[in-house]
Amino acid sequence: MPTNVEEWKDDVYGTDIRAHMERFAEEGWDAIPDDEHDAWFERFKWYGLYHQRSGQESYFMMRIGPPNGVLEPGMLRAIGEVAKEYSTGPAENPEFGNGWADFTTRQAIQLHWINIEDVPDIWDELEEAGLSTLQACGDSWRNIVGCPVAGKDDHEHVDALDTIHELHDTFKGDDAHSNLPRKWKVSVTGCDEGCGQGDINDLGFEPAEKEVDGETVTGFNVRVGGGLARNEPRFARNIDVFVTPEQAADVAGGLSALFRDHGDRENRYNARIKFLVDEWGPEKVRDVLQEEYVDFEMHTAGEDLRENYSYNAGTADGHADHVGVHEQKDGNYYVGLNVLVGRMGADEVIELADIAEEYGSGEARVTQRQNLILTDVPEENLDELLEEPLLSEYSPDPHPFQRGSIACTGTEFCSLSIVETKNRQVRFSRWLKENVDLPEGIEDFHIHLSGCTASCAQPQIADVSLRGMKTRKDGEPVEALDIGLGGGLGENPNFADWVTQRVPADEVPGAIANLIDGFAEERSEGQTFREFVVERDEEELAELCEPEETSYEDPYMHNTKQTWYPYAEDDDLDSSPAPARPDDTPMSADD
Repeated sequence: MPTNVEEWKDDVYGTDIRAHMERFAEEGWDAIPDDEHDAWFERFKWYGLYHQRSGQESYFMMRIGPPNGVLEPGMLRAIGEVAKEYSTGPAENPEFGNGWADFTTRQAIQLHWINIEDVPDIWDELEEAGLSTLQACGDSWRNIVGCPVAGKDDHEHVDALDTIHELHDTFKGDDAHSNLPRKWKVSVTGCDEGCGQGDINDLGFEPAEKEVDGETVTGFNVRVGGGLARNEPRFARNIDVFVTPEQAADVAGGLSALFRDHGDRENRYNARIKFLVDEWGPEKVRDVLQEEYVDFEMHTAGEDLRENYSYNAGTADGHADHVGVHEQKDGNYYVGLNVLVGRMGADEVIELADIAEEYGSGEARVTQRQNLILTDVPEENLDELLEEPLLSEYSPDPHPFQRGSIACTGTEFCSLSIVETKNRQVRFSRWLKENVDLPEGIEDFHIHLSGCTASCAQPQIADVSLRGMKTRKDGEPVEALDIGLGGGLGENPNFADWVTQRVPADEVPGAIANLIDGFAEERSEGQTFREFVVERDEEELAELCEPEETSYEDPYMHNTKQTWYPYAEDDDLDSSPAPARPDDTPMSADD
């Protein structure tokens, strides 16, 4: 039997949802029938709107999905202005204040505390700047990701940006591909650094070359069925297909249609293409794609051009995360800024837009490490740009513990999350920076904190993986984290091994400190952290990261999942001011 979600989608889905959202905006929050909340909130996702969690009724998260994270001139300013005007709530975050933007691991932007009444005005402002929330969420093509400096980088074999824009323009809003069994995540990478992370996407196009009709052609090999969610991570599998850039849209559309027709619509847990690849195998996927969905003879896979793959690869060969000052192939420079856990205040977003326009072309780009890049900076402008006060906070040369920090939304807004994340990860990184020394030669060290098994922070591909749990300490229930080690992508990708479970959150920094001390003491000369982990079994690794109380203090040990807002002075669910009007004044249920 189809799931409830499938039945809701059969009634209304795709572009038809917008008219209903505009009607609800005009009539107000109360116009959404109480007994239809689940159905409408599921549909709203197609236009980038997620309802926030229990206790935050009437407030939404809005996601904006620029293809490949490219924010053309004017877009960054528009995001900052929308965040400042509409993305404020009834309580302040103690670390970030009120009104900010979150940059995500899929090169998108998220705004919180959005009221349904404001959505049409926000759409108008975003669309005037060339931005859209279309299919930023929902069971359809999500934001297409790739190398954040596509079109500008010397490491490219093929400019993926043209292909990304073609896929975006072809499939966003296309009725034939708008209602899939679940989300459809696509990565297109043209460079040898591997920064599109194709291995963990439903569909990955990765640089390759092949002799076609007597000529060597550069294009993409195709991988299918990657993903990290829940406890079922998969690396995308090679289906033995090479496409030229001109063929990419046909093959991508064929695979999307194959998933549409054969994906599981009776069990949403299994409704990802990784499970279909498990069931069929890569060979059958290729055969069905060729026989039923593509009307030309597909090429077999070409020569993989990712031999220098270094993005999140656990190597000691410098950085491949695009943070820092880097020369573009046109002689200008791009400057990658570290945005700790991806969050930036609205005023700072606007200030950064000013800086981008003053020193560069005005363009900015979002990376899959929750960071921002300013592009097209002439060499003569670099010194003045790097002296800007804002860059002391959003640094192009951050400490490794801050450079490597990623965190998901957490219990602040997410109904799935089990623990608080962003403020905690900020506190983790600062304590580690002040109290722990990395061994010589270790310049990258990735610590990813995910509030649950949905893996939005991509914990399975980090040096240290943290996953939200609960435990008891001194007889009291407290927030806790599982600890995994040794994950990453690269030439030899590996998912983290979960070596210690349910560590009270205030003992996690001590566990990481003990781990790094053990690594420094026992590592072979020049050995990377991932190599060190691979050499040891789970029991040895668990002993190395022995939990320990330290000077680190954690104000979020209580069950933040049971609060209306973990940072409010009175965070009891009964104290929630929601539902509320757009000016944050509470409305009664009888209004």
